[in-house]
Formats: sequence, structure tokens, C-alpha cells
Amino acid sequence: MIKCQTVWERGNDMNELIVVRGGGDLATGTIHRLWSAGFRVLVLEAEHPAAIRRQVSLSEAVYEGKATVEGLTAVRISDVSQMEEVWAQGNVPMLVDPLGQCLENVKPAVLVDAIIAKVNVGTTRDMAPATIALGPGFVAGEDVDVVIETSRGHKLGRVIKEGSAKPNTGIPGIIGGYGKERVMHSPAEGVLRNVHAIGDIVQAGTEIAYVETAKGRVPVMATISGIIRGLIRDGYPVTEGFKIADIDPRESELENCWLISDKARCIAGSVLEQVCAAVSK
Repeated sequence: MIKCQTVWERGNDMNELIVVRGGGDLATGTIHRLWSAGFRVLVLEAEHPAAIRRQVSLSEAVYEGKATVEGLTAVRISDVSQMEEVWAQGNVPMLVDPLGQCLENVKPAVLVDAIIAKVNVGTTRDMAPATIALGPGFVAGEDVDVVIETSRGHKLGRVIKEGSAKPNTGIPGIIGGYGKERVMHSPAEGVLRNVHAIGDIVQAGTEIAYVETAKGRVPVMATISGIIRGLIRDGYPVTEGFKIADIDPRESELENCWLISDKARCIAGSVLEQVCAAVSK
């Protein structure tokens, strides 16, 4: 605790800026934890983020200008000169900068790759004095300094300083006895149109959305009964096989649609631990 208290006391030092690449649901857990600990965070996002669990993804600020998750508000900015104003309001700035072009100017103390692309889309160790990556696609000690395990199970959140996280299996974690059955993918290429919304309770076989294609409307049906926990935003262009929705079979867990998950919080704790260690050296 002594080291982290020292960090908080030096909170206005620009060298202690933490940059997080990505603003999806797992990234949001990390951003929220760092913000709660008193760190100044800058979030870098893509031009058109495709978060499924949009109610707990700060990346929605790219579209809406602002997004709030559990008391934390992300505000979209157009230039890094606006960061100070956003921080002064107790919020987190978000910049559309998928390539990290601002890094040379802002010079973060730590960079966290939380894109969860399952591959490295361009993060390197020279982007910051300390670099952390979430999930597979990175080699600790080569691509980044540290990798955090994101696969559910006994090793979730484990800090890896040599080697990689578990490879992506493509199989969703089990919730309420369901794994791959609870996740829906686009049946065709086109534009997604939502019929239902996140938080709606639906029955198996219910049309929750459809894809507008050149040949007409292709329905997306609920594969199981339960709560729509995640759904790509209306109007998003999708390709065939693109992950577009997630159903939680536990109807009693409606509140979870608006809460950061246990998985995200576990990963976030490990990131915070490594950030504290890095900035207090």
C-alpha cells in the first residue's frame, strides 16, 4: 500500500499517465479499477468499436460522445490537449487513435493493450516504459513486458512474465450450463438491425435482430431462453459469422447487464497490481 499511496500523492505527474488501448467490457473493468485507484487514464479506441456488452463498455463514447459505467464517465476528445479538462471533471478521456499515434506526445508511464483481439494488432514494448497486454496473441518479454491471463478457470488473472496466455479456444465460458449455445453470430453479411435490446428477456426461437442484406432480411434468432446480455449496436455492418449477441440463461441476473463482470474485475486487479509496481520504481 505504501507504494500505491505514493502514486496517488504524485497523481499530477504527467509521467504517470496510463494509456489503455481498447474500451470494450474487459477493458472497461481495467479502466474503472485504475480510475478508482486515482490514476489518470487515457483510452484509445478504434473508429468503429464493436462491443457486444455495450452497457458496460466505455467504447460507446466513440458513438455517443459520453458513456458511463458504474459511476465512471468516458468523454470522447478530439485532441490530447483536452485531457486535462476531462480529468479535472473526474472523468476519463477517450481518443479515437487505433494506431497509438498520440503516444509519442503524451509519453505514458504504462500502456495496457486491452483490445482483446486475440492477436497483437500493433502493441510494442517501446510504446511505454512498462507494457501490459490482456489475453492471447502476446509473448511476455518480447511483445510486451507482462501478459495477463484472460481465460476463465484457475489461472484467470494470473500475471505472466515469460511466455503467453492460453490460446484462444473460440469456445465461450459456461454460464448457467450453456457455452457456445448462448452466443449468436451473424447469419449473413450486411447491416445489423436490432429488434430487441440489452436487458430484454426472450424465449428460444425469438427474433432478436436481423441482418439487412442485398437479397433481403435475414433473421437472427435467440438460440436459448434468457436475458439479452450483449448485442451489437443497431446499424453496425457485419460479416457472416461475426459475433453479434450473448444471452444469459439466468433470468434472475438482469442487473448484471449493467455491471462490470467478475472476469473483468479479476483481470483489472492484476493490471492494477502491475501498474502500481511499474510507476513506483
